[in-house]
Amino acid sequence: MTCSYYIYYRSRRPEREISAVVGEMQAALARETGIAGRLMRRTEDPATWMEVYEAVPDTADFEQRLAAAVVRFAVDRLLDADARRHVERFVPAG
Repeated sequence: MTCSYYIYYRSRRPEREISAVVGEMQAALARETGIAGRLMRRTEDPATWMEVYEAVPDTADFEQRLAAAVVRFAVDRLLDADARRHVERFVPAG
């Protein structure tokens, strides 16, 4: 069964900076895992960001590679001082 990841956090850094860093991280993850991520912003609160990774077949491997990529690309430095990355996991219904 596949799993989809929805990871949200708050950051008031410039959009171009967040897009560049997270985009590079997602490109590296896609090369390593074959999972293409997406980056989105909340419409009513542009300081809330979400990364989406869908249909992940090997969750243990993906989570390990994602954690390493977050460190390698220093994604946490983009977050607001009191923010953290919230990870939500969903599986297909039925």
